[in-house]
Amino acid sequence: MKKLSAWMMALALLASTALCLADTPKVGDKAPDFEARDQYGKSWKLSDLVSKQVVFLYFDRKDDTPGCTKEACGLRDRMAELKKDNVQILGVSFDDGESHKKFITKHNLNFPLLVDTDGKIADQYGARMSGKSMARRVSFLIGKDGKIAHVIDNPSADVHLNEMKDAVANLAKK
Repeated sequence: MKKLSAWMMALALLASTALCLADTPKVGDKAPDFEARDQYGKSWKLSDLVSKQVVFLYFDRKDDTPGCTKEACGLRDRMAELKKDNVQILGVSFDDGESHKKFITKHNLNFPLLVDTDGKIADQYGARMSGKSMARRVSFLIGKDGKIAHVIDNPSADVHLNEMKDAVANLAKK
């Protein structure tokens, strides 16, 4: 009886954990709104941006790791063309503001990194790695209508950079 009770408690805990995690939004879904501070304490609210700009919201595992650095530097290098298409890049990870400042300075990044130490934004977007205080590499292109125009859910930074470029071009044609 004790084993059955323990199993039932374990199943209940797993079910409640699964219910707390949001599904990853899909193309056509309204992007979950959020408000967060960047590396300098400036507040960013998605709903203030979407009517004015396209937003490329990307989640990374950790500042200054190989894949995250490759993606961030690739976005930095494409900033001129992204600005022409009126795209605002927002990076998100569980790192704190100090870590973001160091990462930005080290790699001369030219876009904000949002602080999500509690994982609230990652959870809204279904980006949290199961059981960890870390996000998986997933990106969302959010149109001016506030809807998800493209989702890139792949561990490869190269895939994110290439798909983002194509997705922005397709959105600009509409």
